[in-house]
Amino acid sequence: MSIPRFLKCSALLMIGLGCHWGTLWSGELQIPAFTAYTLPDTDSPRISERGGVRGWTDPANSVHWYGRLNQPGALQARLKVRLPEGAESKLRLTVAGGFREVTVQGSSGKEPITADFGTFSIERPGYQDFRLESLNPKGQNAGQLEALILDGPALDGAHFNLKERRNAASVHLSYKAPTNAIAAFYCEVTAVEEPVTTFYMACGWHRGYFGMQVNSPTERRIIFSVWDSGNEAVDRNKVSDEKRVQLIGKGDGVYSGDFGNEGTGGHSHLKYPWKTGETQRFLVTAQPTNQTFTIYSGYYFHPDSHRWMLISSWKAPREGGWLRSPHSFSENFWGSTGHLPRKALYGRQWIRTPGGDWLEITEASFSHDPTGKSDRLDRFMGVEKGQFFLSHGGFLEGSVPFGQRFTRPATGQPPKELVDFLH
Repeated sequence: MSIPRFLKCSALLMIGLGCHWGTLWSGELQIPAFTAYTLPDTDSPRISERGGVRGWTDPANSVHWYGRLNQPGALQARLKVRLPEGAESKLRLTVAGGFREVTVQGSSGKEPITADFGTFSIERPGYQDFRLESLNPKGQNAGQLEALILDGPALDGAHFNLKERRNAASVHLSYKAPTNAIAAFYCEVTAVEEPVTTFYMACGWHRGYFGMQVNSPTERRIIFSVWDSGNEAVDRNKVSDEKRVQLIGKGDGVYSGDFGNEGTGGHSHLKYPWKTGETQRFLVTAQPTNQTFTIYSGYYFHPDSHRWMLISSWKAPREGGWLRSPHSFSENFWGSTGHLPRKALYGRQWIRTPGGDWLEITEASFSHDPTGKSDRLDRFMGVEKGQFFLSHGGFLEGSVPFGQRFTRPATGQPPKELVDFLH
């Protein structure tokens, strides 16, 4: 007896493996509306796991599903939508360069209405954008969307993310350092893309992280954070004083406070409009005070003054040693922009030993979060312009295997102003 495809998918989702459709399955595929994205306004209409897509009253915004079709052939497309009795909605679906328009009438029944867009022709494998447009006047509700339903030969081996989490996979660089006794860690980052809700993290280590964020269309930040000791993951109020990191100092214009929900600790940031395409420079230092505490400091080379400025310094308990486990990452921290591509170059990684020697890092390995395992395969690392790069999102073709190693060309000399600063 064969198992229905939707039951197999549900089982996979429950154990966190996602769904990769192959020839073992037959029949239709329902892609939940809560996996869709909206353009150009990424936050309108509203999208949620419980309500799907709702409140769609502005035809200037369109709804998009993305997935990879691995086979050419025919593809049937339908849409589950709810409309109140007496209401009407005209919709257009565009797939692989072809489009169909339908008008649906509201119903008093409990079941959603099915809008049948007919058959599309898929001529070549690759990621497809399923673009749904409202052809209604502004202010008229296009309907509450529940699911896009696909069927046909082109669905064989298709890959879609079916989970509510719409973020692009987080991607990481794990550096092969010549020593675990690191007194200072330096890294440069050059943003290539600039979607909102992006965090390009330059200097990560076992107790914190330092990098730059795109927080909104008008706000960008330089962020330096250090974790508390202990195992509390959410609420810093539950962390005792002896386990908390303590603020020692901070630079002009820097905000400092607490953070939680990803571990707890001390947070600081400088609001500064760093520029995409321009190299930003980051430095973290470690100063053990005894066998119990280490002071971690984050310095940013300010593009306006051309000088190193302190973002903040934190006294971390239960340490007493040096930096270890240097790494970088790129994160999409809000799901509404998970369909947009992110890319940054990470270059000139240097560490300084406690004895004052400068050592260059030229090798790194690639990793990603659980989302990158099977839900979102558009995640990459490589070497470009003599630097490592990380890229994720955009539903771009290809992927890089977990654990793959890359080597960038050595520069042979640390930046002079870095050496002078720590002299």
